[in-house]
Amino acid sequence: MNNMQKMQLMYILPNLFTAASAFLGVISIISSIQGNYFKAIIYIVLSLILDGLDGRVARLTKTTSKFGVEFDSLADLVAFGVAPAILFYLTIGKNFGKFGALIAAMFVVFGAIRLARFNVTTGTYEPNVFIGLPIPTAAIVSVLWVGVYLDYTFLAGFEWCLVLLEAVLAVLMVSNIRYPSFKKINLKQTHVIRILVALVVAFSMLYLYPFESATFVMSVYVLYGIVRATIMFSKNSKKKESE
Repeated sequence: MNNMQKMQLMYILPNLFTAASAFLGVISIISSIQGNYFKAIIYIVLSLILDGLDGRVARLTKTTSKFGVEFDSLADLVAFGVAPAILFYLTIGKNFGKFGALIAAMFVVFGAIRLARFNVTTGTYEPNVFIGLPIPTAAIVSVLWVGVYLDYTFLAGFEWCLVLLEAVLAVLMVSNIRYPSFKKINLKQTHVIRILVALVVAFSMLYLYPFESATFVMSVYVLYGIVRATIMFSKNSKKKESE
């Protein structure tokens, strides 16, 4: 295999992960239609793992391309926009008629806007934050809460709360609320021991209560952005009043 063939293979590899992510998104949709809701959730989680790998593989092999960026966005819309929206509608949204359909559609449309905005604004703001909730995060929070609803009877009768959550997730994607990005953690500037302890605790909880722990952690992440934005807005308001 010559160098040219090796380069072509290196360019194909990250796009292969992206294609697999989109494929699992479609399989998730089919599983939801067939009533296999927990399988649908698993496929979306697997899509998330592949979505994380494609970008890292592209950066490691230095094969990032405009095609890869656009392809990744289209795959994300299927795996993290359409797939979770279909799951939400078939499990909860359908009980609310047209309103439930509207919320599911809004999740997809706002997710598409989030992806388009990310593509055109990348590099124009600090790399350690996301402007608006990333669509993979919104998707995972949505499907995890659907899973909690299906697995625990205490949420029966509170479907309206999950409809509200879906609407909030959709709006957060197109908001200007900042969320921390963990893509570029500089270990030289952080306390390695604290990170290690936190990771051990996190993995221990995931081992004991994987589904519940993941739901809790992801929900706290979403809530963090809202609380931080509220505090910053309050501080800015007080500052303007004092001037």
